[in-house]
Amino acid sequence: MKHLVIVESPSKSKTIEKYLGKDYKVVSSKGHVRDLSTSGKYGFGVDIEDHFKPKYVTIRGKKKVIDELKKDVKKSDFVYLATDPDREGEAISWHLYDVLGLNENNYERIVFNEITKKAVTESFNHARKIDQDLVNSQETRRILDRIIGFRLSKLVQSKTDGKSAGRVQSVALKLIVDKEREIEAFIPEEYWSITGIFNDFKADLFAYNHENIKLHSESEVNEVMNKLSNEFKIDSVDKKKKAKKSKFPYTTSTLQQDASNKLNMNARKTMSVAQKLYEGIELADETVGLISYMRTDSTRLSDDFIKQTYAFINDKYGKDYVGYVKQSKKSDNIQDAHEAIRPTSINRTPESVRPYLSNDEFKLYRMIYYRALASLMKDAKVEATTIILDNNNYQFKATGQIIVFDGYLKVFSDYEDTKESVLPSLETYKSNVIISKDIVSEQHFTSPPARYTEAKLIKELESLGIGRPSTYATIINNIRTRDYVTFVEKKFKPTEVGFEVTDKLQQFFSNIINVKYTASMENYLDEISEGKLVWYKVLEDFYNKFEPDVNEALQKMEKKEPEKTGEKCPKCGNDLVIRKGRYGKFTACSNYPECKYIKTEPKEEKIICDCHKCDGSIVEKKTRKGKIFYGCNNYPKCKEAYWDKPTGEKCPDCGEMLVESKSGIKCSKCEYKK
Repeated sequence: MKHLVIVESPSKSKTIEKYLGKDYKVVSSKGHVRDLSTSGKYGFGVDIEDHFKPKYVTIRGKKKVIDELKKDVKKSDFVYLATDPDREGEAISWHLYDVLGLNENNYERIVFNEITKKAVTESFNHARKIDQDLVNSQETRRILDRIIGFRLSKLVQSKTDGKSAGRVQSVALKLIVDKEREIEAFIPEEYWSITGIFNDFKADLFAYNHENIKLHSESEVNEVMNKLSNEFKIDSVDKKKKAKKSKFPYTTSTLQQDASNKLNMNARKTMSVAQKLYEGIELADETVGLISYMRTDSTRLSDDFIKQTYAFINDKYGKDYVGYVKQSKKSDNIQDAHEAIRPTSINRTPESVRPYLSNDEFKLYRMIYYRALASLMKDAKVEATTIILDNNNYQFKATGQIIVFDGYLKVFSDYEDTKESVLPSLETYKSNVIISKDIVSEQHFTSPPARYTEAKLIKELESLGIGRPSTYATIINNIRTRDYVTFVEKKFKPTEVGFEVTDKLQQFFSNIINVKYTASMENYLDEISEGKLVWYKVLEDFYNKFEPDVNEALQKMEKKEPEKTGEKCPKCGNDLVIRKGRYGKFTACSNYPECKYIKTEPKEEKIICDCHKCDGSIVEKKTRKGKIFYGCNNYPKCKEAYWDKPTGEKCPDCGEMLVESKSGIKCSKCEYKK
């Protein structure tokens, strides 16, 4: 072996090794190998007095991985670090460089945006050294999140019913809480509509003497209705051809939004499925990554892909469908390090690879494929028609739209609302007058602001420049698992704890837990990555303002009183209260620590069947981590237990318990299957 290539994912290593041949060995670090320690002041893992110098420790379970990698390094002449092409990947390469004892002469860093043979082999022609500015940016983010998370989480846990707080997590929660307060403060307003009903269409009142009109009460409506007749004069018919433009190819954020809206996939699942598509799928004659790197906020496409796709469109749909490259305006918070999310080959159609994909993989790949294809096709052309009718100086409007050239909709209509609304030709009406079948009025009330769906929250976070798209799935998962929000009709609604934590943090940390500050910190991290700011100075400036605020909050923030149960302590007579502990809520004496009484709650046991080993019963139980298993209620006297649900029947071969497994009824001990 001469060359060693280290990637992050085991599945990725198998794919890449097939491309490189016998002179290369491709191995995996299985993600991060080191993290900040929990030593030092407040467990930050950094030396605050020495420019926030970090102290790293090997992640639990990774020593064996590192030892294997060190053996591989010793056997190789040269090492290529090929972790993911983003800041986190750069940091992982740096950690590997350090922990494996590499030096400047025996390593290089390579990056590729897609896992195809061409992209991987080409990356060796652009090998470089680790970009320390990118590493500094990523490690600053990690240290910053550690400081805020550790300090605010401890504060929240000691003063509220909350479990954690975070730099971006708490801002996302604040957006949800603020929206809920808007909804609570909303006062519905009455308004009315008047509609003319005709044989082939409807027209709505919108103006009086060509000035916009709004009707707020039934009396106003009756006044108008009394002035209307069933004869409407055709005031104007306006037809305009408009271009309906396709959208840019997917970024991480827009992919998560569309997967939520169109495929009903949450952000966490979307990124998991996309990761598999990126790392490599076994097809009939090759193993290949089907999409480019899925953590990106760029809409750029490579010249090779554009050229290949133009030829594909011309051959399959004709030259009239060949479009142009859309140029996006680069916003301040976009990192244009690599491309948009796209198929690695436009010739690898969704239908051709469907037999090799799971249902979710196929649905996501299909949407990514056709979005990228559509972005390089001609605009659709629609003819929009607007009819204005006049009735005693009251103007009514009807609108319609027909598609005259489908353009990109030829491939993307499944993902867009392209419903046509055809209005009749009014040229045949004599005297320029049309007679209505009826005129109706209807009462309405304004609606409160809508709660955030997952897709809308992601869109809002991105538009405000908060966090990075690759972190949105984790942020959303955190606020859900901490019981800060519930899902009501697929929308986020804050819980009582969510309100409480947000309000307490705003009381003392409104200067940090806000949209403007969080977005500005992302800009600082970008400037560190570009070498414009010194990383530890950013941390020093932050910490010198943050720590005094924490100390003030620890002293002045009121602690939430525990909820009284209405019972008295049988030992000392004080009130019993509900407290929270490591494994959930429990009832105890309010006079703790003087009185350490804890009420023992009777456990409700779900009996499954009789135990075959004693006179007890097999009941449903849970491990400390919440995993269900089945064991005897006479434990520890009887230690009979099963992972699969017992049936209560005995095995005809060995007499042990039969259980329900995924493959059917089987014996818990021998190989018998029913």
